[in-house]
Amino acid sequence: MKRVVVSFFLLLLISLGVIFCGHLFLLHFLDLPLFGNKIMLAYFVNFSITFGSFVFLVNFRNKFAESLGYFFMATSMLKFVVFFIFFYSDYHEDSKVDKLELSAFFIPYAVSLFIETIVLIRLLNRVC
Repeated sequence: MKRVVVSFFLLLLISLGVIFCGHLFLLHFLDLPLFGNKIMLAYFVNFSITFGSFVFLVNFRNKFAESLGYFFMATSMLKFVVFFIFFYSDYHEDSKVDKLELSAFFIPYAVSLFIETIVLIRLLNRVC
């Protein structure tokens, strides 16, 4: 199990790192502010919550196998709660959330969710 967690950590870290660099390159290319809209915090928070939820789900996959789907949905909901607590008020200061603000949070969220889902599906199919 330790190998699975380390592999996931590295996969998530490298994937989000590459996406982050691409995101910054695109912002630079479009001559937009690189580190505005809490972009670094968004990538860090999404990485942390995704890794934490993965470790939680892997640790409890045998003990609570019948409830794993609910735990997965709860951890996904946690990401949205964190968004509303830490990001939404700043993003919504001007009464609207623009595309840059949305992409600063949604890109790492979507990448993290995709990677976590794929790895969990493969892990659970291999175990069952």
